Amino acid sequence: MAVVKCAIELGIADVLESHQAAMTLDELSSALGCSPYSLFRIMRFLINRRIFKQVGGSDINTIAYAQTPLSRLLTRNGEKSMAALVLLESTPVMLSPWHGLRERVLANGPPAFDTHRGQDIWTYAKNNPAHSKLINDAMACDARFTVSAIMKGCPLVFEGIGTLVDVGGGDGTALRTLIKDCPWIRGINFDLPHVVSVAPHSHGVQHVGGNMFDSVPKADSAFIMKVLHDWGDEECISILKKCREAVPHDTGKVIIVEAVIDGGGHDSKLKDIALKIDMVMMAHTTTGKERTSKEWTFVLNQAGFTRYTVNHIHAAVYSVIEAYP
Repeated sequence: MAVVKCAIELGIADVLESHQAAMTLDELSSALGCSPYSLFRIMRFLINRRIFKQVGGSDINTIAYAQTPLSRLLTRNGEKSMAALVLLESTPVMLSPWHGLRERVLANGPPAFDTHRGQDIWTYAKNNPAHSKLINDAMACDARFTVSAIMKGCPLVFEGIGTLVDVGGGDGTALRTLIKDCPWIRGINFDLPHVVSVAPHSHGVQHVGGNMFDSVPKADSAFIMKVLHDWGDEECISILKKCREAVPHDTGKVIIVEAVIDGGGHDSKLKDIALKIDMVMMAHTTTGKERTSKEWTFVLNQAGFTRYTVNHIHAAVYSVIEAYP
């Protein structure tokens, strides 16, 4: 992660993308203003990880570098960029809690993030606008990828929905991406006041500040993506109850996008990613976790839903759960 972070901060992918052709080591190091030999070593590592591609000779004097589909994810401003997520997770704020896992596991000790920062991650973000922006930017790039995957894999999920409230929607990226494909939807982006106060204006999206533990704005359907895994069962049930109350009892539904650890269609690589995210939840949240299908059944039943369906998103770690009041 540290080497990928270095590549993002240097702007290697951005320079190659703007050049629109392979670049020699001298050309790339000159454009970046860095040591040719140090850059050569960085690129040798990243090429071995299949992030960038080597073209031309293997000699340091003749070698040239080109983009790959993976390296294009590391551009800072690309539509499919995941750079913000890497930059967030590699900050000292997010890395330090990993050193507290032992204390967390021993006798169900204190949350790792709270131990290192003196407060939970959401309070820390509220009190530190720069870190809050890092979180919002990271969630935005992740939302673009996931919503696009949902539209490809489960396009019928949003048919017939007039108004949709995105619970914990951050800066509104998920709704903006969704409305491009579903222009008939009027979106309500719902998040904490300090989050929506800096969210950009977007046609078809209304920003509403509030607390999902108190109430959720009324809409035809509620959409909640990668929020419930931040919370334990008790909090998860409370949030789901508020979502259920926000939609019509006879025609509404709550659309949940989360990992299902033992979900159908998962190959070993995707399950590995889900289990890694579960470790992230242990390090960064107080009670959060990834859930199995049995655990999802429990929280949905406790929240009062009468039935639900689960659709796995092809080639993605997440599933779409449609829960009906």
